[in-house]
Amino acid sequence: MCPVIEFPDNIPGMRDLPSLRQLHYLAALAEHRNFTRAAAACFVSQSTLSAGLRELETQLGVLLVERDRQKVLITDAGQEVAERARGILAQARDLVDWTSAVRPMSGLVRLGVIPTIAPFLLPRILPGLRERYPGLQLGLREDVTEAVLQRLGDGRLDFALIALPYETGTLQVEPLFDDALWLVANRDTPLPRRQRLQLTPDITEHLLLLEEGHCLRDHTLQACGSAAPQSAQEHEATSLLTLIEMVDSGLGMALIPALALASGLAKSPRLQIRELAPPAPRRTIALVARSSSARHAEMRALADAIRQCRPGSGFARGQTGI
Repeated sequence: MCPVIEFPDNIPGMRDLPSLRQLHYLAALAEHRNFTRAAAACFVSQSTLSAGLRELETQLGVLLVERDRQKVLITDAGQEVAERARGILAQARDLVDWTSAVRPMSGLVRLGVIPTIAPFLLPRILPGLRERYPGLQLGLREDVTEAVLQRLGDGRLDFALIALPYETGTLQVEPLFDDALWLVANRDTPLPRRQRLQLTPDITEHLLLLEEGHCLRDHTLQACGSAAPQSAQEHEATSLLTLIEMVDSGLGMALIPALALASGLAKSPRLQIRELAPPAPRRTIALVARSSSARHAEMRALADAIRQCRPGSGFARGQTGI
């Protein structure tokens, strides 16, 4: 017979601690600033969420939320408690992950991916992951780097695929492979006929950019090494597809990752793809996780799957249009 383990119900101070459910309610309200949407996100009724928050305020002895019929205002104390609550919830999820470490790559694994990686890399890795790990349920979230890392830090994601350089703080970082940036221009754009081009001011001043929030924008500006390109003052793209279409229309040139070009993104006959001379600008695709995460086996498995499926670097030598 298995021994019965009894836990005392009179541990000093335990009854005064808020529950994870209450902290979840506050974090949801701080995110959505609306009781109805916060309750829906927590899969409870609005009255249940409201009651849970009042209990939390009573336990902590501080006003967290100012309520009226028009709006919801999180107090300064509420903002601080909500921020700490996100960290506690993330650590609680990591605790659950740690207990599941004996059966890696099974159940739900939540992966965030930035838009300049997701459509070009995920189709290569997902079929193999499904075949190799039939018990894996992969939840995907596509968003810009800042938003993905915020969700990772809050515990709403387990891993994220991002492009470096980018400030990662205390996160676990697993570099996967380098992704060179190539110059894409309209065929009517006069360019030197050398096999590898230098990024001269005549080129950089005509580079188009993605809108603010995309790390590829920052990588392009770093490659320019000076002020923003003149063409960027008039045109900005919301996606790589739009950026390519703007180049196709003759509005300027762009630095496009090899990962995207390998998928055929710039296959229009009106475009030319040119390799850049060393030291050519590049980004590094990396898998990141919270420093407290115990999902080391999943991280290694995902990293191995991505490295095995990444495209080769010589994809465009026959497509340069020189």
